[in-house]
Amino acid sequence: MKNNLKNSFYWSVGCVVFLLVLSGCMKKDDNYIYFYPTDETVKDADGNVYHMVYILGQTWMVENLKTTRYHNGDTIPNVKDSKAWGNLKIGAYCNYDNDTNKSKTYGRLYNWYAVNHGNLCPYPFHVPYDHEWQKLVDTLGGLYIAGGVLKETGTSHWQINSGTTNQYGFTALPGGFLSTDGTFGELGIRGYWWSNTTPQDFPLSWAMNYDNNTIVRSEQKKEAGFSVRCIRDY
Repeated sequence: MKNNLKNSFYWSVGCVVFLLVLSGCMKKDDNYIYFYPTDETVKDADGNVYHMVYILGQTWMVENLKTTRYHNGDTIPNVKDSKAWGNLKIGAYCNYDNDTNKSKTYGRLYNWYAVNHGNLCPYPFHVPYDHEWQKLVDTLGGLYIAGGVLKETGTSHWQINSGTTNQYGFTALPGGFLSTDGTFGELGIRGYWWSNTTPQDFPLSWAMNYDNNTIVRSEQKKEAGFSVRCIRDY
């Protein structure tokens, strides 16, 4: 009888210890950011190849979008005239400084009308919604930290780039912008990415700067030209 009670006592203690250890492991798992660069690639309508990285439930393209055609094959107008760009009410793209070589590295700049077309990214990807950008930023430490985790390291493309890690292989690049008056700016200094925003009166962008690790969320005009980074539908 005594032996049975003794064995029962040790068994109970062992169970409690096991549950405490398991609980500790579960807490660590909750705080761990699961990520990996996938072996998959996807092609846009032009045949450009994009790599992917998985970060805690989201699969992002590693490169900025470069396509000159929508996924259904329709051509996206390449508007080079600065005055014409600011008056557009249809989807369009441009190369920074109208230089196609820059687009090989930084991707192309698109206005909001191209984003709103709904067919800009190759299947099964889409332009990320605002809440999807927000989830990524929250996962990686918030607005004042996440930029340093997402930006490419070194100064090959960023003019100044201290404190960055590119820890999960997102490799954000400073592709600059095209303003509504047709002026290019901030290549190598800042990157802007569209979000697929609702409501659509004031589209939102997410931006990273060359001299800090902050990510800035701000309202933009539909005629501005920014980079696009696509996220997988599922």
